[in-house]
Amino acid sequence: MSQPKESVYQKSAPWLQRKERSNMLMLHIMSWISLRLGRKVSRSALHLIALYFVLFSPASRKASLNYLPRALGRSATWRDLYRHFFSFAATIHDRIYLINREYDLFDIDIQGKDVILPLIHANEGVLLMGAHLGSFEVLRAIGRQLPGLKVSMVMHEDNAQKINAMLAAINPEASMGVIPLGHIDSMLQLRQRLDEGMLVGMLSDRTLGNEPMAEVELLGDTAAIPTGPFRMAALLRRPVVFMAGLYMGDNRYQVHFEMLADFSETPRGQREQVVNAAIARYTELLNQYTRLAPYNWFNFFDYWQSTPDALIERKK
Repeated sequence: MSQPKESVYQKSAPWLQRKERSNMLMLHIMSWISLRLGRKVSRSALHLIALYFVLFSPASRKASLNYLPRALGRSATWRDLYRHFFSFAATIHDRIYLINREYDLFDIDIQGKDVILPLIHANEGVLLMGAHLGSFEVLRAIGRQLPGLKVSMVMHEDNAQKINAMLAAINPEASMGVIPLGHIDSMLQLRQRLDEGMLVGMLSDRTLGNEPMAEVELLGDTAAIPTGPFRMAALLRRPVVFMAGLYMGDNRYQVHFEMLADFSETPRGQREQVVNAAIARYTELLNQYTRLAPYNWFNFFDYWQSTPDALIERKK
């Protein structure tokens, strides 16, 4: 595997520049309708939502048409575009039922139990590296198949506030123990959760801007991913597992666990080498699972933006 080239991202992250389409009132209404009419009936509205994005969201449509041919290996049709937006809407809709612990509605297949179970039983904490690929929320439903599973989430402070507000709007009793980044005690909170034996998840495919990036080969072209999550894992000296909760249609999900790296025994002098290997492995898995479930990629912006202006190379 080729090693990623680290760079500094100069422009503000494009996904941060996009206006938020949802609001808490709409979330309350959607939650109320979904929980009272049931999943089967309320799910019919998803077709209208998907059609709306196809017709009236040119930026998202352009991003989808930029991504889909890379993952599908062929030209994307309007049917592919519609299916992409429908899959996104379906995972958001299912989040309501997962937060309300209505797990019997779903058929969930777990791949990689041999990877995650020994780490759970060790009770020493694990970092889960995900992406905006499928549903991270589906982790809530697999506790019955993986006894001892305790999950928390780390994310940027603005997103943490939104997630906490969303959880409260859907179910005031629901909590995933969201840890906001950007506070003085953020790392202390993160280390404490790991010391309690929790699985702490983070989505590591987006930058917040003005942070070190790695230039990688993703779906046949050059993309950039942040290196911060991997360096944080190295500092915390914990095992790191890739996780993807893929929506497979109707009520079916596949949850995949793959080993990324184990920093718990990494000598200080080899840390950089292991970080680079983990980034390369992460990219390899993104390539693998975007091709396996191409309609699960939920980065609706130009992920493969041109790099000369956006990246300043720091080392080869």
